[in-house]
Amino acid sequence: MRKLKADLHLHTKEDPQDSVKYSGRELIDQAYLKGFDVLAITNHGQVTYDNYLAEYARERGIILIPGVEATIGKKHVLLLNMDYSFHRIRTFGDLKLLKDEACLIIAPHPFFPSFTSLNSKLEKHLDIFDAIEYSHCYLEKINFNRKAEDLAKKLSFPLIGTSDAHFLWQIGTTYSLVEAEKDLESIIAAIKEGKVEIVTEPLSLTKACSIAWMLLSHMMR
Repeated sequence: MRKLKADLHLHTKEDPQDSVKYSGRELIDQAYLKGFDVLAITNHGQVTYDNYLAEYARERGIILIPGVEATIGKKHVLLLNMDYSFHRIRTFGDLKLLKDEACLIIAPHPFFPSFTSLNSKLEKHLDIFDAIEYSHCYLEKINFNRKAEDLAKKLSFPLIGTSDAHFLWQIGTTYSLVEAEKDLESIIAAIKEGKVEIVTEPLSLTKACSIAWMLLSHMMR
């Protein structure tokens, strides 16, 4: 049992919605240089995972978990190690029926000021989720993670840190240390049990502005 460095919310240029410059391989290379053990590429509405990419990660000591940032009821939800073929999951009811012990369902940036954030739907459907995300995108005095942090503490619910990276420099800004054996089943079980330590620090104003510009450019497309 050891503490595995993990980031379970990452985007690559294969994402059909966002403009990202680096590929899945380039992401893995950068994560390898930063000592990561576990990754999940979670592009919007599309699973970016195959045997070649998983083996490429494995050769670098990284477990790559299949993932997607799905839109369910117009809200974003992270689905890891879950069958997303044919987009069978359209409602929270579908998600509840298809959920099993092998998958991991995370509420991403639930209280951030976005139409796709879960907000009240998180508590309404809390029984579906396995963990709540603590996103890297915050400043020292402006932090929309605080409500998620308070809810997780109140309910003794797992909180997991991620980078939601769209730039390579974001990788490692916020991540999780998961106390588990280095295999998929153990990692998912450990997260569900809350055996997670978040490593994070607020962004500088310059870096926060670069993310804001990326989001604004996406909205104007």
